[in-house]
Amino acid sequence: RMPRWMSVGLWVQAELMAMATDIAEFLGAAVGLNLLFGVPLLTAGLITGVIAFAILELQVRGYRRFELAIAGLLGLVLAGFLYDTLRVGPSVHQSLGGLVPGLSGTSSLYLAVGIVGATVMPHAIYLHSALTNGRMPVRNDSERGKVLRFARVDVIVALGLAGLINLAMLAVAAKLLHTPGLSDTSSLEAAHHQFGALVGGGAALAFAVALLASGLSSSSVGTYAGQVVMAGFIKVRIPLLVRRAVTMVPALVVLAIGVSPTSALVLSQVVLSFGIPFALVPLVTLTSRRDVMGVHVNRRLTSAAAFGVAGAITLMNVFLIYQQIL
Repeated sequence: RMPRWMSVGLWVQAELMAMATDIAEFLGAAVGLNLLFGVPLLTAGLITGVIAFAILELQVRGYRRFELAIAGLLGLVLAGFLYDTLRVGPSVHQSLGGLVPGLSGTSSLYLAVGIVGATVMPHAIYLHSALTNGRMPVRNDSERGKVLRFARVDVIVALGLAGLINLAMLAVAAKLLHTPGLSDTSSLEAAHHQFGALVGGGAALAFAVALLASGLSSSSVGTYAGQVVMAGFIKVRIPLLVRRAVTMVPALVVLAIGVSPTSALVLSQVVLSFGIPFALVPLVTLTSRRDVMGVHVNRRLTSAAAFGVAGAITLMNVFLIYQQIL
């Protein structure tokens, strides 16, 4: 539907987004292993790669096993942060107040952009479409509409759970960081230590397990998403295990040279925010065309809202670049 040069350009940026995701989640899983078992970070990274290979092997045996494995890992993440939320006990009133968007000065924009990138990972747009497309063959618009309705429920439930996990993480972090004497807690390792010191070993264990499960699930998803964008944009497929081996390299380099995993993780999420408009604008452009979508074409309000979101994120990204240059 688009010129070749545009498709190749979109593929390159989609690959970069998948790599940024892989770096973040790979580092998160490695830190989780380090916190749980004291494994050196580089060794923990190699172990993470082996586990990710095993999870990807499930996909070869069918979508259902792969999805169940990811769902199980996400269940661990939700349970871990739910436990920590109940133990730490952040204020419900203040947590709800935090849902109102706002910036405490321009310096907070960097973290705000990172939160947007971490919550709306652009590669997931491609992956979810690919998983939905191959699950159930359709013969007409009526059957296609039924599948779309199920997909809508699927997305709402998935994003709802993801939203709860993110709210729990932010509320717990805010409670810990506003405890007197803990304002300098600026790394995952320090946060884990403070969990143990203030709340107890169970909370610290839940934090580390959730970090490990999150990293393993997302790194596997990121690798598979990279396969999807390569096949979709340039019609090339490579074995998933080869792709996993290649995408491990940047994260292992970060661990080997001693860069702070926490700083690298936050930076990678900021990079993800820059990829959202490149995924969203072509998607909404195509789904707004009746010659492409037929009876399932977007409503005008849907397209306007989506373009508005993409525009707002783009403005945040541009302002962040301007701020960093100055």
